[in-house]
Amino acid sequence: MKNLFTTSVLCIMAMALCLKATAQYDEFKDPFEGEMVFVEGGTFTMGCTDEQGKSCKTIEKPAHEVTVGSFYIAKYEVTMAQWSYVMERTDAATLSKWGDYPATGMTWKYANDFIDTLRYYTGKKYRLPTEAEWEFAARGGNLSKGYKYAGSDKVLEVAHCTAQRTEKVGQYKPNELGLYDMSGNVWEWCSDWYDYYDEHPQTNPQGPDTGVLHVFRGGGWDDDTPSYCRVSCRYDEQPASSANDRGFRIVLEVE
Repeated sequence: MKNLFTTSVLCIMAMALCLKATAQYDEFKDPFEGEMVFVEGGTFTMGCTDEQGKSCKTIEKPAHEVTVGSFYIAKYEVTMAQWSYVMERTDAATLSKWGDYPATGMTWKYANDFIDTLRYYTGKKYRLPTEAEWEFAARGGNLSKGYKYAGSDKVLEVAHCTAQRTEKVGQYKPNELGLYDMSGNVWEWCSDWYDYYDEHPQTNPQGPDTGVLHVFRGGGWDDDTPSYCRVSCRYDEQPASSANDRGFRIVLEVE
């Protein structure tokens, strides 16, 4: 009888947890509602263009023509409040000190785990940007004025870099599309496996099918030179690697 009672209690507890999880799902509010910026598709020159100057590295060459379709991209880097709400179901009010700072220490896998969870709760087609989408958006899309950094030729107008720690998102001037921190604050993962550029024109490039390293973009708060915050600058790292200057922003597919 005692074992039967214990089993019944455990069953009731399990049911309660399931009901709680269902309630949480029903109450979930998309933390990116109202923060996604529409980027109309277009054609641009990707890579080491003239305004990037002598700072270009070999992996940014050759410059080549790329066409991307329309998409939505987050106005800001994913914040600690958004990460905690989606992954840990922590209310943003409990993160009053650090909630508006970008989520850091993000591996490529962590970023995709977050996106998978967000897709589950919202039913929306969120994902990481492709490298081409990221650079097109950083350059200002079809509104681009050809800046070296995302929104200006003066790095300190738009980028938090060569600093002591991260800064709250949105503290600098936005670029032509109204996007913040595309230069500086934290490096941002892209979906692509890393590869050298091809000189031929491309449409919606996705990167190689397989690889060892993934691409990240935009520069970080602790970079020792502003050249890492240029719109064409690219770096690669193993998908399991993390650092306190590594984060991401998300894209939403156009239905």
